[in-house]
Amino acid sequence: MFSFAYPKILFLLLLVPLFVLLYAWARFTRNRKLKKFGKKDSISALMPDVSPYKPPIKITLQMIALAFIIIAFARPWGGIKDQKTTKEGIEVIIAMDASNSMLASATDDPQGPDRMRTAKMTLEKLINRLDNDRVGLIMYAGSAYTLIPVTNDYVSAKMFLNSIDPSQIADQGTNITAALDMASASFSEDKNIGKAVILITDAEELDDSESVMTAAKTAAKNDIQIDVVGVGSSTPVPLNVNGQPLIDEQSGETVRTALNEDLAADIAKAGKGIYVNASNKDALTELDKQLDTLKKSAFESSLYAQHDELFPIFAWLAILCIVLDIFVLDRKIGWLDRFTFFYKEDKKK
Repeated sequence: MFSFAYPKILFLLLLVPLFVLLYAWARFTRNRKLKKFGKKDSISALMPDVSPYKPPIKITLQMIALAFIIIAFARPWGGIKDQKTTKEGIEVIIAMDASNSMLASATDDPQGPDRMRTAKMTLEKLINRLDNDRVGLIMYAGSAYTLIPVTNDYVSAKMFLNSIDPSQIADQGTNITAALDMASASFSEDKNIGKAVILITDAEELDDSESVMTAAKTAAKNDIQIDVVGVGSSTPVPLNVNGQPLIDEQSGETVRTALNEDLAADIAKAGKGIYVNASNKDALTELDKQLDTLKKSAFESSLYAQHDELFPIFAWLAILCIVLDIFVLDRKIGWLDRFTFFYKEDKKK
C-alpha cells in the first residue's frame, strides 16, 4: 500500500508541466529571434560551443528533481509495520510540605522568594527529568492528603503541584509521619519496581520527630527510599502569612523560622536516601543519581502500527538529479568532437 501523509502537497506537481511549457516557449522565442540574424546552419557555425542537446537534458533533470522534492515533502508511506515499545522506570511520590513556614523566605533575605515557590520550581524541573517514571503527589501540614495517585500523567502532576497554597490550609503543623505513611501505602504492590519518596520540607516544628524516624526506617525496610529536599535558610527569618508578619500571641514577637538541616538529613539517612538543599545548583543532579540506583522495571508494553517512511528515497533521488544538473554544462563536450555519430549525405544535383 502506497499513500501520503500530506497528499495536498502533490498539487504542486502541476508546477512541473507549467515550467516545461515556459521552457518550450522560451526556446521557441529564442529560435525565432535567431532566425532574424540568418539561417540556422550559418548561426550555429558562429556558436561552435553551444550544444543543442544539453538544455533539454538540464531542464529534464531539473524537473525530475523538482518532482522528487515535492513527493518527498508529501511524505510518502509504504506498508505498515508493527512497533513494540516497553516503558521502564520507577515509582516516585513527592510529599510537599504545605505548612505556614513554607511561606517564609527561602534565603537569608526576608524579602526573598518564599520557600513554597522555590520548592515548586525545583519539583517542576524534577518532574521534567523523570521521563518514563511514575509520579504521585501528596500534600501535608497537620494532616496528609493525596493530590494525585501514582501516574505517568506529568501534566496533571504539575497542575496539582501549582495549586498548593499553605494559606488555604486550616489544619497546620508539620506531620511528616502522616505523609510518609500515606506515601508508603500509595505505591503499587509490585516488588520489582524501585520506589522512592521525595520529601520537600523545612523540617521545622515537627509534631513528633521520633515517629518520623520510625516511619522512615519502616519505609526503608519495605524497599522504599526516602530522599529529602530541604527548602529555606538555616538563618531564622520572619514568617509572613498573607503578606503580614505572623505574631506570637503569647510573647507578642514576630515568629521566625529556619531550615532544620540536621533533622532533614537524619530523616534521609533513616530512609536510606540522601539529603539535598534546594538552593544547591547540583541538587537535582545529585537527586537524579540517587534515583538511578533504584531498580527499573517494565511498566507496560504497547504495540502500535507505524508506516514505512519512503521520503528519504525521493530526497536522495532529488539530490542526485541536482548534482547531475550541476555537471551538465550548456556547452558541447570537447572530446566528443572526435567522434561522428551521424552522417549527412550530400545531395547531388
